[in-house]
Amino acid sequence: MNKHVAIAIDGPSGAGKSSLARRAAAHFGLIYVDTGAIYRCVGLAAHRMDVNTRDAEAVQRILPTLDIRMDYNDAGEQRMFLSDEDVSSDIRLPEISICASNVSAHPAVRAFLLEMQRKMARENSVIMDGRDIGTVVLPDADLKIYLTASAGARAHRRMLELQNKGINASFEDVLKDIELRDYQDTHRAEAPLRRAEDAVLLDTTEIGFDESFELLCRTIEERLGLKA
Repeated sequence: MNKHVAIAIDGPSGAGKSSLARRAAAHFGLIYVDTGAIYRCVGLAAHRMDVNTRDAEAVQRILPTLDIRMDYNDAGEQRMFLSDEDVSSDIRLPEISICASNVSAHPAVRAFLLEMQRKMARENSVIMDGRDIGTVVLPDADLKIYLTASAGARAHRRMLELQNKGINASFEDVLKDIELRDYQDTHRAEAPLRRAEDAVLLDTTEIGFDESFELLCRTIEERLGLKA
């Protein structure tokens, strides 16, 4: 690439942001940054320390002790490390999703991780996905996208994803987690999930992954003039 770009993708849990953004980043030669994985690391650490993730003060006390690092393997896949332990799989467990949502509601946690995210975008051309990328983290992003799908569709996709990783999960349990996460993310006082006014809305409820990927790439090409 001969120009610096920043693409912000926001949307609810299970909308396919990570999978689609990762593939689009590889397609266009950009760095993919999954900010949700960073919050999941905080949630996992609190869970392991038996810290109440709803207790803002308790969570704030452990922040200085955390060593969170993001790296990429030879295939270009993002890997998350907590004190040099690769926790990329552990942070995807359903119970850690709720922990991540809880800790992400605390201003101290968001402030702790904000500069880490912005630094990535300053130093690289990125596709960054999360809950408040276009509204808070990268308000001046070159392109903002709000990616969504119905709760039922998202729960079905997440269930299949977990099963493919050998994690047993029922549709009912996953749907319950999705709906709880949606409520928490949209009702938190600090940087709630919402669509930025200038974000392009992409709803993938009725289309599969390949069609969603084509829609995302077409949007990026049309809005930014990028080519693979």
